[in-house]
Amino acid sequence: MRSASTASSPSRKTPPSPSPPPPPTLEERLGNAGVNELRELEEEADDETARIIEKFRRRRLAEQRHMQGARFGRVYPIGRDDYTREVTEASNINEEDDEADKGTGVVCFLYKDGIPCSDRASEHVQILAQRHPHTKFVSIVGDRCIENLPDARLPMFIVYRKGEVLNQIVAWGADRERKIEELEAVLILSGAIVPQQRNPPKKGRDSDSEETSDQDDDDDPSSRMRSANTRTNVKSAKNIRSKKDDDSDSDFDFDL
Repeated sequence: MRSASTASSPSRKTPPSPSPPPPPTLEERLGNAGVNELRELEEEADDETARIIEKFRRRRLAEQRHMQGARFGRVYPIGRDDYTREVTEASNINEEDDEADKGTGVVCFLYKDGIPCSDRASEHVQILAQRHPHTKFVSIVGDRCIENLPDARLPMFIVYRKGEVLNQIVAWGADRERKIEELEAVLILSGAIVPQQRNPPKKGRDSDSEETSDQDDDDDPSSRMRSANTRTNVKSAKNIRSKKDDDSDSDFDFDL
């Protein structure tokens, strides 16, 4: 009798060991580094890398200076009963050391969830509130702010400073998709956002100073936006009024 042959078991392959993660890129290292760490990296780097690190360090310093004394930095949801305190009265408050008595720029964002242009504008507002922490951004559902406000007028922006309505922007992005830079430019031109001023560089020759200043302006997004073509569907501020105002051009009663 022949013995039964033993079936050979299949060979098991050892799975390859996972590759080690790639080292962080220079941009990733710089993005997580503080100002002091950037200075140390700059001293140890070659000339070309040092120039890149210096740009990051200067940008980080500018961000820190911009945030110093910032009062806001986010969007504050409000109700109709909060409007006078959080918007009108808040726009009368001066920042510390504000000798010009400029008050505070306040942007009231009227929205409704589910409207595509309103949802896009909401994303932009969140970013702009962080980018411009000296301006106060508040948000409120449109028909909870203005009774019977049609959805077709949303999203709406009402700009205040010193207790006065500076501008009213209606149905932003309803005609076409708008970029965040467009909204930022309109709010700057409306007076809600005041770009933080930077000291001009000091140079020995006037021509060098002018050239350096021009280069700085090119790097400053607020400078580019001030010169941008910003055609918008902006309505006159007299669309907002009190019930005791007899202006016949107004579309809604706005008694807050």
